[in-house]
Amino acid sequence: MKEPPEIDVAGAARTRHPLRWVASLVLLVLAAQLVSLLVTNPNFQWDVVARYVNAQIIGQGIMTTLLLTVIAMFVGVVLGVLLAVGRLSENPVARAACGLYVWFFRGTPVLVQLVLWYNLSYLLPEISFGIPFGPEFVSADTNVLITPLLAAILGLGLNEGAYMAEIIRGGLMSVDPGQTEAASALGMSSARTFRRIVLPQAMRFIIPPTGSQVISMLKATSLVSVIALADLLYTVQSIYNRTFQTIPLLIVACVWYLVITSILYVGQSFIERHYARGATRNQPQGFWSFVTSFRRRPMPTPEVPS
Repeated sequence: MKEPPEIDVAGAARTRHPLRWVASLVLLVLAAQLVSLLVTNPNFQWDVVARYVNAQIIGQGIMTTLLLTVIAMFVGVVLGVLLAVGRLSENPVARAACGLYVWFFRGTPVLVQLVLWYNLSYLLPEISFGIPFGPEFVSADTNVLITPLLAAILGLGLNEGAYMAEIIRGGLMSVDPGQTEAASALGMSSARTFRRIVLPQAMRFIIPPTGSQVISMLKATSLVSVIALADLLYTVQSIYNRTFQTIPLLIVACVWYLVITSILYVGQSFIERHYARGATRNQPQGFWSFVTSFRRRPMPTPEVPS
């Protein structure tokens, strides 16, 4: 049998990519222009930004934004679990009701829902609980009960529940049904099978989009400014409506949104890495993996056929 010819790799060189250099040069030029704009344009008013970025009133708006994000996401996750279980139920009435809920809240804008909850008193001047067509046990004035904070929680939380329902349902359906059947054959109860087998595997598919939903929820809280809730954006607007320093105050809001979302992104990467243990594919790229990905990769050595 004829042996293959030997390949001389002593003079091997890295493949050249001139288009990469051109693209890098264009990006560097654009970056230089951006830096020049940020430094030389006096309309940014960086002194105003520095004065307000740590202001106490801005901190109060940030706390309202964070509180609203946490509560709305908690409501959304709880509702999402219930709706996902209902959509996977064998009860046709429960499936239809949960499907109708998801269809309505995913099909209407969250801003419309916020305004609707805030103006609920036009539809129901009084909210009462009791037996239908019978006595009322508790009643309250809608204007007193539906505060801007409660309207924001209802608008954001109920809308988020519809999206979380689809995320959780997709994660549960990703688990091989054969594992549930095997657990049932071993005598495990349905609750224990769900807790020990189905949920840990489904979390790998639930956590990444849930982390993205948390970040989206943080940004969606800016919509509550239309119902006069003093979140970060509303606080910034109230300041520049008095001082007419619109651009620097909006930069302050952008800075804080970027800081908070960056922290959430880092936390999400660590949680994804925790739940992805044991998986051989689609390993999550953490924050430090993203940073170290810019290091120069070594040139691969061509294989010499034997």
